[in-house]
Amino acid sequence: MVKVILGLKGSGKTKQLIQTINDTVKEDNGSVVCIEKGDALKFDVNYRCRLIDAGEYQLYGYTFLKGFICGLHAGNFDITNIFIDSFYKIIKQPETEKTDEFIRWCDEFSKENGVNFTISLSQSPETATETMKKYM
Repeated sequence: MVKVILGLKGSGKTKQLIQTINDTVKEDNGSVVCIEKGDALKFDVNYRCRLIDAGEYQLYGYTFLKGFICGLHAGNFDITNIFIDSFYKIIKQPETEKTDEFIRWCDEFSKENGVNFTISLSQSPETATETMKKYM
């Protein structure tokens, strides 16, 4: 399963993501991972969620992020949920077509490996593509 959270800065995306992460940690028996830019969530997210600062691993680009996710899963098959906060800050140079492709890749990865994804995108819902709308 893939879920996309869309909204402009200050619209409550991160607050919604934090609530979803904390609810997931309480209800799920698997490992929960959150990839973020920086460490802004460390005091808000349940300690059982593995927070990863994308800046420490130079995850700049879609291909690097896909490879990183594959590596996380290869190292821990118990991962059931991956949350990605501030996706465009991690990618650095977002492209709509590549973002759609990444979301579709996450959907395939989810089906093959049983990992749920939640991705927050700082973008107006009015400008969402059909792919983004499908997963909102």
